[in-house]
Amino acid sequence: MLLWTTSVGEEHKALLADIKKTGYDGVEIPVFDGSPDDYAAIGKMLDTLGLGRTAISVVPTLEKDPLSEDPATRQAAVDYLKWCVDCTAALGADAIGGPLHQTLGHFSGAGTTAAEFDRAREVHAKVGDYALSNGVMIALEAINRFESYFANTMDDLCAYTASLNHPAIKTMYDTFHANLEERDPVGAFTRNADQVVHVHISENDRGVPGRGHVPWAETFRAIKASGYDRWLTIEAFGRGLPELAAATRVWRDFAESPEAYYRDGYRCIREGWDAA
Repeated sequence: MLLWTTSVGEEHKALLADIKKTGYDGVEIPVFDGSPDDYAAIGKMLDTLGLGRTAISVVPTLEKDPLSEDPATRQAAVDYLKWCVDCTAALGADAIGGPLHQTLGHFSGAGTTAAEFDRAREVHAKVGDYALSNGVMIALEAINRFESYFANTMDDLCAYTASLNHPAIKTMYDTFHANLEERDPVGAFTRNADQVVHVHISENDRGVPGRGHVPWAETFRAIKASGYDRWLTIEAFGRGLPELAAATRVWRDFAESPEAYYRDGYRCIREGWDAA
């Protein structure tokens, strides 16, 4: 839905109905602002359309950075992530994903320190307990070095979640970021499949899945062979939302229309999965 909005509402009902008609089982709802009641209303709308849902968010400001040296800032991070959990639960989703480990786009000028990993574990342990009590999993995302410095590869991120060892803090695999950071993107998934609870399907150029050079046949075979049986969600961005376009470095259109992403993208996933 980030192709169109960061705030889903009734005005998107016709679009959502077409997404359902195309063949999708659900959609990913941005959790960027609003209240749990707002997300409960979205959930009711999705129920009427027969669409399942997951959620996606980011840490938007340094005032909520889980890696901060300041205890008050880390508490603000805890409070923010608990709000994300509340909204996800109200939406009727069982998972929220994203780079929920540091402020998006902020850099220290060095790699993650042992102290920063410890501070992240402090925050995630508290939020994990809260998420578990609300029936929500948090799927941390390994994103590329130009957007984050916390853990850019699946090995690094999954080593972190394994060290945390919390049932509600797991990881997601994103084919776009893996294409940038992994020497062997498919192997990076396979080695860490036990930690993966969500998958983002995204082409190497952020365009329509199936039109680039992500090795889709091998990717789908690896995911299916692992026994994974949760969501395969297209993540795509356009220029319609200037702030989000700037944050994701989207300076041009990657397809002839937004509809191409979900119509052609659906065929890429459906045919690739069936053939795997």
